[in-house]
Amino acid sequence: MVSAERPRGDTHAAKPTSSMPTLTLIYDSDCGFCRWCLGKVLAWDRRRVVRPVALGTPEANRLLAEVPAAEQPKSWHLVDSDGQVRSAGAGFPPLLRMLPGGGPLAAATAKLPGATESAYRFISGNRSLWGKLVTDGAKRRADKRIAGRLRHKTAATSGRPT
Repeated sequence: MVSAERPRGDTHAAKPTSSMPTLTLIYDSDCGFCRWCLGKVLAWDRRRVVRPVALGTPEANRLLAEVPAAEQPKSWHLVDSDGQVRSAGAGFPPLLRMLPGGGPLAAATAKLPGATESAYRFISGNRSLWGKLVTDGAKRRADKRIAGRLRHKTAATSGRPT
């Protein structure tokens, strides 16, 4: 159930920068399940349009300045190149639109925002349970993929983090 203070399809505006990639995905780096999920997204993202940023870093704090601090750790956040922040289930349609072959899933999640939000909340609310199903090896592979994406983005900007 979505509260009156938090409307379905939560969006906020972040201050865009000229070096912002197409999509910035802000995730909980302390959550093994979250890192594993991000690793899967990055593997799917062959065009490298998604850049991971850990929740609680100065960059994440800047991008999420309009999101209440108490809400920030409750979900992942997707920031587009215009600085618009979409959180939880609302982030799936724009993310999936950018992934190869993700159009049909993007359309489904956009058409069923309530179901998408409910599914997200069910999964995220039980992430410690789901995390037990993800092996340490899978988490290590995800961490390597995340680190590789961060190195790639830094190298692409001549050493300046993007």
